[in-house]
Amino acid sequence: MEKVLHPANRRGKANHGWLNANYSFSFANFFDPEKVQFGLLRVLNDDYVQSGMGFGTHPHKNMEIISIPLKGEIRHKDSMNNSAVVKAGEVQVMSAGTGVEHSEFNSSQEELNMLQIWIFPEKNDIEPRYDQRNFSELLDSNQLINVVAPKTDQSENSLYINQQAYLHLGNFQPGKKIDYHLKSENNGVYVFLIEGEANFEETILKKRDAVGIWNTSKISLEFNNPSKVLLIEVPMN
Repeated sequence: MEKVLHPANRRGKANHGWLNANYSFSFANFFDPEKVQFGLLRVLNDDYVQSGMGFGTHPHKNMEIISIPLKGEIRHKDSMNNSAVVKAGEVQVMSAGTGVEHSEFNSSQEELNMLQIWIFPEKNDIEPRYDQRNFSELLDSNQLINVVAPKTDQSENSLYINQQAYLHLGNFQPGKKIDYHLKSENNGVYVFLIEGEANFEETILKKRDAVGIWNTSKISLEFNNPSKVLLIEVPMN
């Protein structure tokens, strides 16, 4: 097993007033040669957006984009004629493919906190697509929920993306221990602790800490406090 620890306080930061951003990987004006990507995971941004503010229309191409609001809601519009609101408890996926433009705004009266994840695609220049789903009820089950998977290996509830990648979310009670089995020996898993405290090996993860693990078939986590965790399994090359 190999691992790399990314403490929350070592993330890149940018405060624009309307946007307070935290970057797990090199992004915008933050560059760290040791944090360009984890396997095919390129971006994990933890954004706080003030009410009525957001990201104006901008383009993407050949990237799998997953948005997870943790608090508040996202007003989404795109060049595929999709117009939607994505609320906490929901997950949004967008395959940019040959090219798409979209905007994201905080349409609620409270601050929006969202995670935005970019994963390199398995195939370039596919037809762009959009989807979203509500996982609120499932996430209260004290177990990992598969929210995103490849089209060829979806669970009953998961959304699909154009990559051999898997995203799991879970809310856990103190004392709960979980084992996560990786889908492929060529994959790694990036563990991002959204809330709470967890033990991994001899490491204690606290709020917004992360650890990337590869060259293993299984990882185990034990939660010390009420916790929320995101697991992102991706090919390492």
